[in-house]
Amino acid sequence: MMWSEKYRPKNLLEMVGNEEAKESFVKWLGKWIKGTKPILLIGPPGIGKTTMAVLGAKQFGYDLIGMNASDVRSKQKIQEILNPILGNRSVLGNPMIFIDEVDGIHGRADFGGVDALVDILKESTIPIILAANSDSSDKMKTIKKATTTVKLRPLPPRLMRLYIEEILKREGASIKIGNMIKMIIDSRGDIRSILNSAQALSGGFEPQLDKSYETNDVEESVNLFFNAKSSEEAKVILYSLRIDPREKINSFYSSIITSSLPTTALKEMLDVLSEADMLYGKIMKKQEWRLLRYLDGILLKLYKPGMAIKYSKFNLPWPVLNRIRWDGMAIKGLTGNLARQMHVSRSTFSTFYLPYLLYCVKNKSIEMDLNETDDAIVQKEMVLIK
Repeated sequence: MMWSEKYRPKNLLEMVGNEEAKESFVKWLGKWIKGTKPILLIGPPGIGKTTMAVLGAKQFGYDLIGMNASDVRSKQKIQEILNPILGNRSVLGNPMIFIDEVDGIHGRADFGGVDALVDILKESTIPIILAANSDSSDKMKTIKKATTTVKLRPLPPRLMRLYIEEILKREGASIKIGNMIKMIIDSRGDIRSILNSAQALSGGFEPQLDKSYETNDVEESVNLFFNAKSSEEAKVILYSLRIDPREKINSFYSSIITSSLPTTALKEMLDVLSEADMLYGKIMKKQEWRLLRYLDGILLKLYKPGMAIKYSKFNLPWPVLNRIRWDGMAIKGLTGNLARQMHVSRSTFSTFYLPYLLYCVKNKSIEMDLNETDDAIVQKEMVLIK
C-alpha cells in the first residue's frame, strides 16, 4: 500500500501542521447555521485541503457532495447540480457541498459560472466548502468577498523531517541524511509527495519528485517504469510523472509499439492504452476533468516485470503512425520510390512529405490505393506537388 494512503489522517487531530487553519475550520463548522458564509480553503496542492473537508464532514455528521471547477463552470451547470441539492435538503439527508479547484474557473469557458456561484454563496442554506490553489485572480477576489478565507501553508522543513522520521520508524526503514534533506526541499511542503518519495527511497531507488518534467525526464521515467522491481515502485514512478496526459499516453504507446514483444503481451498493452485513450477522449469531449485521477491507474496495468521495453518517441501524430505501421510494407515501398523520384532520402520524404500526402488522402484531395502500381502513385504525387 502507498504510504500516502496508509497514513492518511483518520480525523482532524491527526492532520499534521496548519493548526491555526484547522482551528478556524472547526470553529466555522461547529458554529454553522443557515446564512453563515461559506469557507474558502487556500493553499498549494497536497497540503490537505480535500482531506480537511472530508474529515470535517465525517466528524460533524454531514454527507459530503464533492465536485470541482468543471462541474460549476457555467450558470446552466450550477442550476442543474447545485439548485436540486440546495432545495431538497430533507430528501438528501444532511448534505455539505465541497467544490475543489474553484480557481480553475476562468476565461471564456466560464459562461457566467462565477457570478452564478457567488449568488449561491451569498444565500447558502447548507455548509459549502471551497478549495483553491491560489487566490490571485480577479474572479477569486469576487469569490473571496462572499466567503470566509482560511489559508493553509506548506509544512516547514523541520516539521516535515520530524513527521517523516516518525513514519520511517513505524515502517522500520531508513533514508540517508543527504537524500532526506533533498527530499524535504524538493517536496515544497507537499505531504503526499514526500510520503511517496520516502517510500520509494526507503525501497532502494531514487524516484522523480512531484514537478514539471522536461523531455529527457519523460525518457528516464518511462525506462524506470518498465525496469521497476515491483508494481509499487512502478506506481510511484508513474504517479510522479507530471506531464500532459496526451503526451503521457503517447510516450508509452510509442515505446511499446517499437519494442519486440510477444503478440499476446503486445495485444494486452494496446488494450490498456486503448482504455486510457478512450478515458482521455471522454474527458476532453465532456470536460470532466475529475476523471483524470483514474488515468494513472489504467496506465499502471502496463507494468509487466521482465518486459524488454525502452523509451521511444515518435514525432508524427497517431493517425499517421498507425497508417505507417499497419500498411508498413506497402508504404515502405511507396516512400522508397517517391524519395528516388524527388531526389531526397527515404527518411527525409517520410518526415516532411509523407504526412502531407496522407493528409491529402484523408481530406480526399487525392485518391490513392496502396495496391496501385508504384508508377501510378508517383504520377499522382508529382501532379499534386505541381
